[in-house]
Formats: sequence, structure tokens, C-alpha cells
Amino acid sequence: MHKIKPKITIGRLEKIDLPELSLYNLDAKVDTGAYTSSLHCHSVHTEKRDDKLWVTFYVLDPGHPEYEGKFFESPVSKIKKVKSSNGLIEERVIIRQKSMFFGQPKIIELSLADRTDMKYPVLLGRKFLSGKFIVDVSGKFLYKTY
Repeated sequence: MHKIKPKITIGRLEKIDLPELSLYNLDAKVDTGAYTSSLHCHSVHTEKRDDKLWVTFYVLDPGHPEYEGKFFESPVSKIKKVKSSNGLIEERVIIRQKSMFFGQPKIIELSLADRTDMKYPVLLGRKFLSGKFIVDVSGKFLYKTY
């Protein structure tokens, strides 16, 4: 008989760490309407290297307080058509990264997008949240480290 793990209740806003990108304590908006999670980036470019597709980018933007102007590169997990918040469909690069969320390490797939006009640099979609979390929309920043 399988034991069912209880789901963790999270708020509509939470913190996430992306250690491979040197990003810690970033505000993340929980969006159950979005399938894919998203990370605010700029100057996103892809290139072929030894039959693999790689992406280069800068995380956040110069106006964000956490911006360090650091250049990153990553293998491309996939390129996917994503419907943005304004209803337009666009192709986005998806990368896989290690994350720390609610005290748990977890792999996250992130679409690289310019979120300059958005309030939060990270959006957490259903694929990342599914099966492990329940969202309490009245709550924010429910995870506390002791």
C-alpha cells in the first residue's frame, strides 16, 4: 500500500533560490494558470555547440536590485511555444535548473522571458507545483526558516 504524502500549503507569493544562477531569496509569483515557470532574463541568444543547443543570457535587468550583470549559459532543455500574459504566443527557450523551494531541492524548468513589466522576476507554474503543493491565495511568504 502506498503512503500518500501530505501536500504543503504555499501562498500566492513565495521565495525561491536558484543556486546555479547565484540567485537567492527571489520573489516568485505562484500562478496556477501558467503551465511553465518563467524567469526574468534579457539578451537571450541560442547557439549550436557540438550538436547541442546552448543559450546565453543575463538574469534580471539593470533596474532590479538583485541584478549583478553576470552572464550565464546553459544547455537548452527545449524550445516551446508559450502564451504570454498578454495573450500572445511566442517561442521561448526552456532551461532546467536546481532550485530550493520551501526547504526542498527540486529541479525546475524555466522559460527565459523578459518580465520587465511584471512585478515579480519568477513565475511558478503548475508543472513545478503539481502534486506537492496546495496554494492558499490569501497567504504570502508562508515558508519560514527557523
